[in-house]
Amino acid sequence: MKTIALYSIKGGVGKTASAVNLAYLSSLTAPPTLICDLDPQGASSFYFRIVADKKYSSKKFLKGNKKIYNNIKGTDFDNLDLLPADFSYRNLDLELQEEKKPQKKLKSNIQELNTEYPYIFFDCPPNLTLLSESVFAASDVILVPLIPTTLSLRTFGQLLEFFKENKLDTGKIRGFFTMFERRKAMHRQIVEEYGGKKRFLSQIIPYNSEVEKMGIYRAPLNAVRPHAPAALAYKMLWEELMHEIA
Repeated sequence: MKTIALYSIKGGVGKTASAVNLAYLSSLTAPPTLICDLDPQGASSFYFRIVADKKYSSKKFLKGNKKIYNNIKGTDFDNLDLLPADFSYRNLDLELQEEKKPQKKLKSNIQELNTEYPYIFFDCPPNLTLLSESVFAASDVILVPLIPTTLSLRTFGQLLEFFKENKLDTGKIRGFFTMFERRKAMHRQIVEEYGGKKRFLSQIIPYNSEVEKMGIYRAPLNAVRPHAPAALAYKMLWEELMHEIA
């Protein structure tokens, strides 16, 4: 089992769109795949038209194993399952503080899924929190979407610095550029400087209005508009990522 977190300290960088599309592509090439929506806003859950059961909560999520397994739901797509988020996830950081080993909680909670899914994706909330630290420990790869701007690069640097200060494995971190607009000089300059260098994947996701329409489609872009420029870019990104993991 390989665990892949779509994570960014900064919001609004295309994290959920990337998680949904990469998980869908994974389900086609390495089935079955699970996507865990960890954001209390529940954007991934919204895209797949899935709502958590009324009795499900952050406390049940932290109990792990069977409590998690029993709340996994099938999506409209073969070999792609979802653990939906609940709004109570907003309390996860407070609840994690009560755990003996909060940083290791998520990793231990998904152990029972080891034999079920070759790939598990985490769609993570922004900011740097105790939940984030638990995600870092549970993830084999931490994919960081970045808009080609100085602020995005700054938060990427902050993440690397946090890993170094806390003696975490920076080798897990991989950045990639999203919402790239060729007409913008800054975008071109940053991509030319960083694209494909150490810690950065070479594939770029272009700005494409079709990605924004995922909220209307309520489905992965790669499922409904597979020939859209961004969908083709996500496909190439997944192929690049699989090659790195292998």
